[in-house]
Amino acid sequence: MDEGTYVEPGKEFTRDTDYITTRITADGRDGYPVEPGRYRLVVAWACPWANRAIIVRRLLGLENVISMGVCGPTHDARSWTFDLDPGGIDPVLGIERIQDAYFKRFPGYTRGITVPAIVDIPTGAVVTNDYPQITIDMSLEWKQYHREGAPDLYPEGLRSEIDEVAELVFTDVNNGVYRCGFAGSQESYDRAFTRLFDRLDWLSERLANQRYLVGDTITEADVRLFTTLARFDPVYHGHFKCNREKLSEMPVLWAYARDLFQTPGFGDSTHFDQIKRHYYVVHTDINPSGIVPDGPDLSNWQTAHGREALGGRPFGDGTPPGPLD
Repeated sequence: MDEGTYVEPGKEFTRDTDYITTRITADGRDGYPVEPGRYRLVVAWACPWANRAIIVRRLLGLENVISMGVCGPTHDARSWTFDLDPGGIDPVLGIERIQDAYFKRFPGYTRGITVPAIVDIPTGAVVTNDYPQITIDMSLEWKQYHREGAPDLYPEGLRSEIDEVAELVFTDVNNGVYRCGFAGSQESYDRAFTRLFDRLDWLSERLANQRYLVGDTITEADVRLFTTLARFDPVYHGHFKCNREKLSEMPVLWAYARDLFQTPGFGDSTHFDQIKRHYYVVHTDINPSGIVPDGPDLSNWQTAHGREALGGRPFGDGTPPGPLD
């Protein structure tokens, strides 16, 4: 995501949520059936919304089923680019910009050209950029292709609670940090700041006596919160003025975040260098100098968290994903 994000003087930040809602399903009802090798997930390590899809894909073992194209951490007003690949061309899609896949399906597309996006490889056309649905469908529609021992990230009996918690987290935290960072007035910033930290306090209370957000295993809700927490101290605390305190000064949330970071699939899908470069370079209205800070020291993510004492089973009856290739 993040295209078109800028400070509008005097206004409160409002996220464009008009996504391409076409779905890839087992029955193919939208014209795109589940089919191994047919689709390419386009992401950027820097983007928290794309980072969710990276984590879920890895946890479920879909790496050999849905290929992944990775954009670099910076982009211009047009779209994310594949500048990490030789020649700046995605080796599967043969394009320089994810914009090309959007225009292939919708010539002159005027909405946000965002990641994550799933592209139909045979046609080169984008299928969907509806990031909340992408990860849910990875759990439900692609189930027959999950690795042996894959966790159930969206268990049927807990879905309503997961949805409820995830919506609160999105509104007040995932999007809340952006409302702080891109506030166009002191009043809108103050409201966003209070709402963000009130919700973080609520989450601290919720997680004080339970290891995960919903139930005793990692679920979709934890993935959605983690990617914001991982960016909090490196970016949001300073760059977005979310500075009541650092994550590392919030004992419960800091331990919870380290617990997840040290779980296979989370920390190994988190690239702090690209995260910092994206926010500090792309958001020129907030950081016109383009200087990327050297800090903070992030070695503390590997320190003991003690959350095992709360019980819980990270992968339920399943197993962790194997080492990265």
